Amino acid sequence: MLELPFFFYLTVFFIFGALFGSFGNVVILRLPLEQNIAFPASHCMSCHAPVRWFDNIPIFSWLILRGKCRHCGQKFSIRYMLVEFLMAILFAACFYRFGLSWTLVEMLIFTFGLVVCTFIDFDHMILPDEFTLGGLAIGLVGALVSPEREFLPALGGAFMGGGFFLLMAYVYFIMTKNEGLGGGDIKLAAWIGAVLGWKAIPFVIMSAAIIGSVFGIAITLLQKKDFKTAIPFGPYLALGAFLYMFGAKPLSDWYFSIFLPEF
Repeated sequence: MLELPFFFYLTVFFIFGALFGSFGNVVILRLPLEQNIAFPASHCMSCHAPVRWFDNIPIFSWLILRGKCRHCGQKFSIRYMLVEFLMAILFAACFYRFGLSWTLVEMLIFTFGLVVCTFIDFDHMILPDEFTLGGLAIGLVGALVSPEREFLPALGGAFMGGGFFLLMAYVYFIMTKNEGLGGGDIKLAAWIGAVLGWKAIPFVIMSAAIIGSVFGIAITLLQKKDFKTAIPFGPYLALGAFLYMFGAKPLSDWYFSIFLPEF
């Protein structure tokens, strides 16, 4: 009898995530171009025909229409469906990990923001202040009002995450006279620290650096680019945050209990 409600809620959050994934696609496309995210309604970029509600069902509409406009046959990127599916999986995973709690609400907001920022960074090499600074503020306020979090670890996380990357950017600039990290990465790290706490920052930074280096080298070699070619680092910070959220937190806590038992 207890299994049915669990899977029911899991399905609800999957659907909920898919809907937010559909909205996220709009934000990813329009926000960097400074376009209104509400108007006009979704439409084909080729023939400008409006997308009817039955053709705008997350995941399924793309599959049913085989990724094409019903009116002109123009192909839609598979990424629209992938973003919806990714958001659905992550929302369901958040419920599985945190249950019905105040933390769940915070993590759903956090997840939506990280996914949107990831794809905007891939497309435009920018991390919008609307998400990074807005997320930082929400993370700190959430720590103040949530009965499940404490404010000081959140504030420490914000300073630790943002401060580390600010220091790295400054040192790199002094040594090379070039910018190595964008301001968006600094704000994103501060946002992650505000939500996950200061103990998350070492793991997030280390995992992001390792994964980012591997993918950066692979992409550079495959595309035959120069190793000085800039790559977005925000997506790897987001991935590090997700790894910490969904599995690495106990490992990180164990590490701190050995070397910093008083914390």
